[in-house]
Amino acid sequence: MSARIYSPAKTAMQSGKAKTGHWVLEFEPETRRKIDPLMGYTTSADMKSQIRLTFASREEAVAYAEKHGLAYRVELPKESKRRQISYSDNFRYDRRTPWTH
Repeated sequence: MSARIYSPAKTAMQSGKAKTGHWVLEFEPETRRKIDPLMGYTTSADMKSQIRLTFASREEAVAYAEKHGLAYRVELPKESKRRQISYSDNFRYDRRTPWTH
């Protein structure tokens, strides 16, 4: 049984950084998911895949995994590069690319 420790990125619907900055410990799935023949739902017999623990820092999550003897891997968050874009640049007379409609 192994666990994955990561810091979730902001969702595509967020412009700010709310609900980010915390660390999550999730267990890796031990069995494959399968489709229930009667209803068509995706099911799994792996109950640990439903567990999701949150921590304030990466060190707390690693300490928890080591205390309970869990094999873990830490995924460091990727910093996104923000471009500074000005709305008025869309209407400049010396645009690099021609305005097309």
